[in-house]
Amino acid sequence: MRLAVIDIGGTFIKYAIINQEGLFLFHGSVPTEALNGSRNLVAKVLGLCDQMMEGFEIEGIAISSAGQIDAMRGVVVFATDNLPGYTGTRLAELVSDHTGLPVRIENDVNCTALGESWKGAARGVRNFLCVTIGTGVGGALFLNGRLYTGAGFSAGEIGHMILYPNGRNCTCGSRGCYEQYASSSALQRLISEEFREQMSIREFFELVKSKDSKALFLFEGWIDDLTTGLQSLVHLFNPEMIVIGGGISAQGNVLQEAIESSLKKKIMPNHQKHLQIKMAEHDNKSNLLGAAKNFLEN
Repeated sequence: MRLAVIDIGGTFIKYAIINQEGLFLFHGSVPTEALNGSRNLVAKVLGLCDQMMEGFEIEGIAISSAGQIDAMRGVVVFATDNLPGYTGTRLAELVSDHTGLPVRIENDVNCTALGESWKGAARGVRNFLCVTIGTGVGGALFLNGRLYTGAGFSAGEIGHMILYPNGRNCTCGSRGCYEQYASSSALQRLISEEFREQMSIREFFELVKSKDSKALFLFEGWIDDLTTGLQSLVHLFNPEMIVIGGGISAQGNVLQEAIESSLKKKIMPNHQKHLQIKMAEHDNKSNLLGAAKNFLEN
């Protein structure tokens, strides 16, 4: 079986052909251009489906998407202003009507968790948190060997925990949300403010690795905000593992060791004994894998 798999994020739409063993036969990405609205986004998704169907014989379409997703009906039940106008989109129906193929859709971070459980860092782990750090901060809960999605398909919205009451405005409409301080975009904002120049996160991490004092000070402050949020999650769920996904997970050991060192100082001893921190093994491909797994299981 070959599947067309699409991952809809706030910055990029990734797409791939994946077989039932989880092997990538093809993959690529295009800018989301989210500010152009949901109609443009859906049109891009349909165009990618057409493109993949021209090049490959596929039997279904698996979608990973930002937003709160009713996986049973294939509907976006809520999305923040990172994806304007996306709330209410009947995405599975639109794609299925266009292609004539069965479609399954699930939240992107839930897909990351499914992908890492299937082929990645969380293989064989029954209780773990998946935290993706990107445009925002996403979360997924894997409890007792199963994905936990909550009463309204909205569990795991950790990016909208309040870290600083009455803090920065958030796209969800609240203020002081975790993702306004602990996301990659929050780190990028800090870098731009501190260095007053165009510097990528990858270039910033090179400065961190070289022990640049200004970069280290900024990095440690960002890590402190990140692990303060993780502290609450660890005390609440007592997981065996936290899997860190999103593009920033490509920074590997320097990020993992900083999180471990900071978090260890903040959590109670019994929680430390059972906890591992791991980077997602498949970087930004985890949610593509998880979307395929979700389709195959359903």
